[in-house]
Amino acid sequence: MATAHPKAPSARRLAQGCWSAFWDYETPKVIVVRNRRLGVVYRTVQLLILLYFVWYVFIVQKSYQDSETGPESSIITKVKGITESEHKVWDVEEYVKPPEGGSMFSIITRIEVTPFQTLGACPESTRVPNATCHSDADCTAGELDMLGNGLRTGRCVPYYRGTAKTCEVSGWCPVEDGAAVSHFLGKMAPNFTILIKNSIHYPKFQFSKGNIAHQEDDYLRHCTFDQGSDPYCPIFRLGFIIQQAGENFTELAHRGGIIGIIINWDCDLDLPASQCNPKYSFRRLDPKHVPASSGYNFRFAKYYRVNDTTTRTLIKAYGIRIDIIVHGQAGKFSLIPTIINLATALTSIGVGSFLCDWILLTFMNKNKVYSHKKFEKDSIPTDPKGLAQL
Repeated sequence: MATAHPKAPSARRLAQGCWSAFWDYETPKVIVVRNRRLGVVYRTVQLLILLYFVWYVFIVQKSYQDSETGPESSIITKVKGITESEHKVWDVEEYVKPPEGGSMFSIITRIEVTPFQTLGACPESTRVPNATCHSDADCTAGELDMLGNGLRTGRCVPYYRGTAKTCEVSGWCPVEDGAAVSHFLGKMAPNFTILIKNSIHYPKFQFSKGNIAHQEDDYLRHCTFDQGSDPYCPIFRLGFIIQQAGENFTELAHRGGIIGIIINWDCDLDLPASQCNPKYSFRRLDPKHVPASSGYNFRFAKYYRVNDTTTRTLIKAYGIRIDIIVHGQAGKFSLIPTIINLATALTSIGVGSFLCDWILLTFMNKNKVYSHKKFEKDSIPTDPKGLAQL
């Protein structure tokens, strides 16, 4: 208990010292240090900070502007062209799905057709797991396989070709793998043309523009897109799009794939509206190097009646899906971000003084002398006479 009494005055003095220091006022003191190396470091740091703000912040990033990203956008598309397969001529109404002309559509380049399917019983496809059999005991009646083509009847029957046997199913017969016929539509597909009408709007700046500049009615009838000579003719050849995406057209037409057309509207609204132009880029979106997820296909059917029997033609279509993606950013001069970034730039220049002070206090030979001169303490009288002398 005797050792507890001396600590009380020490704690009291510490609290009084902290309270007194709380009311101290610190003012920077200017000391000129004549050292060439230190001066070079100081001016170099200031120059680098100044270049960063002038070149990167204000010129590259244009931080003096108020900005808006993600413009409101509308897209209308139209495909034109005809092609042929082995025994048929195909027009737009047959190979473009869906036909509405939106920002996403598919151009069919190859089909596998299973004609004259009717509701009945037939052998299951050999591609379905556990579909092969040796006897009726291998097939469970009433079993429904989610990866199959129908409800199993319990019979083991010969397959469409060869010596294999599969479980019989009740459904649309014959199943797809048993009677599909392949047709290639990509012979003339590189010459198909795609018209893309795109309009954008930046609501913050009340700025709108489209990717068609000319007003003549017949302008779009005789033009083709060229980034250098005709950037405002949004009519693209399908072969040009696939080439710009770096893909082989024949391979893509056989397996299918997804191609993205990216329209970028980066607009500096401090310049005339004619300087705000769309920039197009093209790339493949599906991972072609991953066999399990590359390619693109879908199925649809056409129904009709033959001798009062509902019949359908099942079509597995491979094609090139086009996804049109619009993004961009608009900027215009604003006083508030300009003042904020100017203030930040002027404040950041002080980093040079902080760095040089740290070098002086840590590495210089006369660091103690500099410390004594920089952190000098002065007591100012607080009585009325003393204040009058200030």
